[in-house]
Amino acid sequence: MRIIKNEFYDKIRENPIIAAVNSLDKLDKAIASPCEIIFLLTGSIFNLQEMVNSIKVSGKIVYIHLDLIEGFSRNVCALKYINENIAPNGIITTKSSLIRAAKEMGLFSIQRLFMLDALSLESGINSIKTIRPDAVEILPGIMPRVTKTISTEANIPIITGGLISDKEDVIASIKAGAIGISTSKEEIWYM
Repeated sequence: MRIIKNEFYDKIRENPIIAAVNSLDKLDKAIASPCEIIFLLTGSIFNLQEMVNSIKVSGKIVYIHLDLIEGFSRNVCALKYINENIAPNGIITTKSSLIRAAKEMGLFSIQRLFMLDALSLESGINSIKTIRPDAVEILPGIMPRVTKTISTEANIPIITGGLISDKEDVIASIKAGAIGISTSKEEIWYM
């Protein structure tokens, strides 16, 4: 697990912009981009292996968002299959139970949290402290104050995503404590 964590942190230090691929037509563009990390937010049981292989062959690392891949249940059995047969560098999910299982399997885990109000902020921080994912992605990513609060209180690497639209959003997230920014906006991949 140590090598996997180092690989993620080394790549994010090289380039804090993460290409979030939310449609198949963006995969080749993400691979050709300067981004070192790709978040796969699309795919199915039929094409996931091929997509992951294409990303890995390019020298980039890939994290699969389990909740968004079609044809797999959102359970530990599917996670085990993906880990053993598709072998991504890690996973992203909103489900605490899958974060726990991924950690037990030695799989790098990123917990995605949606910050809607004070209650979701409080419960998100409590979840992070309890589950201890390897990193957290918070959405929307245009809330530097929330990013700073989570970074300070939970003491865990933060990635921001969602509604990031320009250089100022990227800079504000980094200044607030984010180590990376995930975005599907191709123009930001080249910042």
